Amino acid sequence: MTERTTDTAVLVVGAGQAGLSVAYYLRRLGLEPGNDFVMLDRGPGAGGAWQFRWEALRLGYAHRVNDLPGMEELGVSFDTADRAAPAKNVVADFYTRYEEHYGLQVVRPANVTKVEPTLDGFRVRFSGDHGERAVSTRVLVNATGTWGSPFVPWYPGMNDFGGRQLHTTEYGSAVDFAGQDVVVVGGGTSAIGFLMELENVAGSLTWVARRPIEFLEDQELNIESGVSAVALQDAAAREGRALPSIVSTTGVPRSRRIQAAIDRGLLTAQPMFASIEADGVRWPDGRFQHADAIIWATGFRPELRHLAPLKLREKAGGIGVGGGAAWRNARVFFAGYGPTASTIGANRAGRTIARQVVATLSSLDQR
Repeated sequence: MTERTTDTAVLVVGAGQAGLSVAYYLRRLGLEPGNDFVMLDRGPGAGGAWQFRWEALRLGYAHRVNDLPGMEELGVSFDTADRAAPAKNVVADFYTRYEEHYGLQVVRPANVTKVEPTLDGFRVRFSGDHGERAVSTRVLVNATGTWGSPFVPWYPGMNDFGGRQLHTTEYGSAVDFAGQDVVVVGGGTSAIGFLMELENVAGSLTWVARRPIEFLEDQELNIESGVSAVALQDAAAREGRALPSIVSTTGVPRSRRIQAAIDRGLLTAQPMFASIEADGVRWPDGRFQHADAIIWATGFRPELRHLAPLKLREKAGGIGVGGGAAWRNARVFFAGYGPTASTIGANRAGRTIARQVVATLSSLDQR
């Protein structure tokens, strides 16, 4: 590579599944970790968002976790991983070994707070153990995912509720709700997981969802549903619209564990309540359910606040992305965004994005 005027040629923000996949292919294409490309990650350790998930979650309870590219060199696979251990620990262990094996030199904790445009590329500001710092780069790969941007819909009376309200990101253990009346809001695998963990622990459970739950006949997400979901995500990203919910376009696989919960009457969702009161929730027809706690398993939005200075948003409310690159700035790439949010999608996109990044650098060198 030619002599550069920035600290690094490529900066990857985020070291979850998407960021690690891009890093693997950048390395294969000849870029040196820690020099030609640098990785910043907000988490205290390896594992991406998985390191923050609740203790009781096991591999196989949520959507499948696919192996990272090149993971076979380590002699490990999520397909044969320990199903009895907490998923957060298994993923953290595998990702730690992956980073060390490929010498990725991830800088953490590094919480990126702002990305500013410069004549040569970008200045990325971040905070960590050593205070506020900044690094300059020619090309940016944003792989921040969604965990840092939880979504909770507003309902009348939310501020008047006297019990506990928490999002998926704050859920720790079922024992925290022992004997309590709990309302779980959401139609995805997290809401279902909470219900199954809280069964026989909470005093009562009420499940509500904003749309009817579609339980698929297949035990795993089928290819047809997956392709449809990816297509919808890709269309929204290309048009700069807000990304649709994955579960709203795929449904919930009917695993044996979920089918057993359906059969015993646990997984029967009620329509959404209309308002929240000091001690419970009320439906439009006047029905009332006492609640000590409301768990909002209502998903996430892409974590993009740090990119605001780049003015990438479209009038439709989202960021226009095609082929992994932002429409409004061809030096900004998105990994794990829209159609590449799943582990298998992130792995496939990692190769494509890495190639585009190298091509962009070559183009810049020829100017």
